[in-house]
Amino acid sequence: MPDVKQLDPFKPQQPSIPGVAPRPESAAAEPAPAPAPNSAVPPAQQNAQQPKTKLIVAAAAGILLLLIVLIYWGRSASRKTVPVSYDTAAVPSAPIAAPKPPPSEPTGPGVIGTVSELAKPWASKNFRYRNYVSGQLEPAMVVHLPRGDYWGFSLIEPFGNCQLEFVTDLDKLKSDYGYRADHPMVANPCNRTVYDLLRYGGGASSDDLVRGVVVQGNGLRPPMAIEIKVHGINIVAGRSE
Repeated sequence: MPDVKQLDPFKPQQPSIPGVAPRPESAAAEPAPAPAPNSAVPPAQQNAQQPKTKLIVAAAAGILLLLIVLIYWGRSASRKTVPVSYDTAAVPSAPIAAPKPPPSEPTGPGVIGTVSELAKPWASKNFRYRNYVSGQLEPAMVVHLPRGDYWGFSLIEPFGNCQLEFVTDLDKLKSDYGYRADHPMVANPCNRTVYDLLRYGGGASSDDLVRGVVVQGNGLRPPMAIEIKVHGINIVAGRSE
């Protein structure tokens, strides 16, 4: 029998064409080469783009490296501490002075000041006076009057709780109390009563005369008087009304 080749159904036999050499099967089975990348770009342009790409990559790497260095430097700088010198022999430290307590006001009955403190007319000084009825210390004042007398009185209004004030500013007397005067006065800021230190008014009884007559307002009587005496250079507060 003649040698009959078995036909592969998946590989059909090539036709025989006169004058054309048959193609080897290995060549027919070889796949077509894949197109080269950027085959649409001319080779000259590809060669020109390569240096630019390398330059961009190098610049980005340099920027990234610079950022890393800056971050590391910032963290290391924040951790640095300023060295403290413990050499105290060169510069001696001065002791810190304790704050001075506010001067306490004198308390009556007793010595509440000196003649030199109240040398000028209309000079005044505040002190505390113990109320015999309540046992509490109340604000009080002594004033050197123009004729040489010293007048002491309680700064608590009679039969009330408002604190009186010694007004030496005549413009304030006019603006705040509506009273024109040519010398200092004692005034009550609560009811606008004005007391004249140079005149006498009714005291605890109809027979008593006390400095500080009411010249304006609805005050009931002059301020409560405190007896003042001079012993040598000392001004002493005695009994009160």
